[in-house]
Amino acid sequence: MNCLVCERPKVLIVDDHPSSRMTAASLLAMEGYEVLEAENGYAALEQVRLAAPDLILLDVMMPGMDGYEVCRRLKQDEQTRLTPIVFVTALNDRRARLKGIEAGGDDFLSKPFDQLELSARVRSLVRQKQLNEDLDHAGQVLFSIARTIERRDPNTGDHCERLVDWGRRFGEFLQLPRYALRDLMWAGYLHDIGKIGIPDEILLKTGTLTPAEQLVMQQHVLIGEQICQPLRTMRGVLPIIRHHHERWDGSGYPDRLVGDQIPFLVQVFQLLDIYDALTHERPYKPALSSQEAITIMRKEVEKGWRNPALMQQFVDFVSSQQIAA
Repeated sequence: MNCLVCERPKVLIVDDHPSSRMTAASLLAMEGYEVLEAENGYAALEQVRLAAPDLILLDVMMPGMDGYEVCRRLKQDEQTRLTPIVFVTALNDRRARLKGIEAGGDDFLSKPFDQLELSARVRSLVRQKQLNEDLDHAGQVLFSIARTIERRDPNTGDHCERLVDWGRRFGEFLQLPRYALRDLMWAGYLHDIGKIGIPDEILLKTGTLTPAEQLVMQQHVLIGEQICQPLRTMRGVLPIIRHHHERWDGSGYPDRLVGDQIPFLVQVFQLLDIYDALTHERPYKPALSSQEAITIMRKEVEKGWRNPALMQQFVDFVSSQQIAA
């Protein structure tokens, strides 16, 4: 089989009217796309599962399952959320377009199709999907690097995995928006990715670091920020990577931020990071009980290192988790 044929972008046309499907299919085939068809929502979901199209032209009104429901299901699925969906609506149907936006649609086309408009929209969205997938793959590479770094230091155990879980639970307790929950969970994996640039003799040292070694270790937050900075999807995580060692009184690093100069999500993450480190064994200390960890963290509040109000919320959260358990 010709490899060029294999590489053709695939477009799925979903419409219960055969004539409409035929019109769109003919126009797209002329543009060199591989065209797939489905006559209803259930068939569309099956086609997506089997063929993984690069773009979906989706009619709004169909029997059984309408286009809005098809779109919602696909956008909620991690495997298909990046697939562009173009709703096909009647001309100037404002209500349909608003519902399409709410369902997660990426664009709209009106019947009857204008060949130039159809071609331009499809070409643009297919290109955008490819760019999004490249970014998504780059993000996965960063997570893989972060896991490798964690395995490089066997003393931390499953620290990152635990932080992801704690981040989700504490974030939900604080009723953070969805994007903040995502950034908090991603930070669980990526906050120490900059340790890839720290020599083993410093990173794995079990004794006290010298002042010079401490300065080298502190560079990991800047290295981590530089690694993740090119990806726009990591913008919400960058402040956590850079600032998770700042202190409320300005005595932390790298920027000696004071009070609410430290972004709120960073403050949230710091408490999780400290609590997990205290309650798990390390070469230089035994695992502490939850109450012992809270006592130490309260002393840090008294020293001026942590946000007192947020610390009280964290204490309430930990208590709620223990009651639930």
